[in-house]
Amino acid sequence: MANPELIAGGIAVPEGPTWCPDGTLVVTAVVEGALYRIWPEERRKERIAVTKGGPNSTALASDGGFLVTQNGGIDFRTQPRLPGTGLDDFVMPEPHFVEPGLQRVAPDGTVTRLIGGMQAPNDLAIGPDGTVWFTDPHGFPAPPGPPKARVMALAPGGTMRQVASGLVMVNGIALEPEGNLIVTEGNGLLRLSPEGEREWIVENISENHATDGIKLDVDGRIWMAASLDRGVRIMEESKEVGFIPLPGEGFVTNLCFGGEDLRTLFVTDGPGNVWMIQDVEVAGQPLHPWPVRDGDVE
Repeated sequence: MANPELIAGGIAVPEGPTWCPDGTLVVTAVVEGALYRIWPEERRKERIAVTKGGPNSTALASDGGFLVTQNGGIDFRTQPRLPGTGLDDFVMPEPHFVEPGLQRVAPDGTVTRLIGGMQAPNDLAIGPDGTVWFTDPHGFPAPPGPPKARVMALAPGGTMRQVASGLVMVNGIALEPEGNLIVTEGNGLLRLSPEGEREWIVENISENHATDGIKLDVDGRIWMAASLDRGVRIMEESKEVGFIPLPGEGFVTNLCFGGEDLRTLFVTDGPGNVWMIQDVEVAGQPLHPWPVRDGDVE
């Protein structure tokens, strides 16, 4: 396995990387409210869409565009600067708030709303039947009262349902081949059935905030963006079986597998970098594109 290579910088808190069939990578810029395309070998990036708000994660759509989880926007200027995040000298822009929900980005960069009325959608996974499974945590800072974070499912016909609720801070999400979901909850990993039955895989992974985006490999292991532990943690159920550290400072936000053989790992970090790690030992699990249909936009 090769060492991490920096392929792009200067993206205002990149998230939600998605590998594209044309050999490029698309990421969100959460603070800027935009999507960027990256050419890994050329170390080149280009802004391809403006979503406003806080675009968090992406999934490839069948028409070559993208489905985006939109948290609505966060005023990072008022958020506490946690030690080790690398944000001490980062100048936060004024936010451009939009309605939280799901957005569709067409191949030409046109942005439309798919659904609204959500809390602060974060991460998503697409099922083989086209169902969109996504996490919908509370806004920031957390509202008073009982925990309100939840997991939602949007069926291909447009029916929305709540899969699980009353969660503390649900974030990353991945879909297992047999149909169960794995989500990050608080500082641990939780398995959910499609009906919302829940079982802890591990409740507390590390002393730091150590959970963010996740992906699965073909052997079923969980590859996790280890946030303030600054690396990629590889889990075999509750057991850590590997850790890939990233150079420098900052917090790790998300990851994806790419390359022709899905054995190249792409990792995003705050405040602004995208990394490439080639020749990882196990290929990533192939993902399903979101099937675009006429009438899918509000």
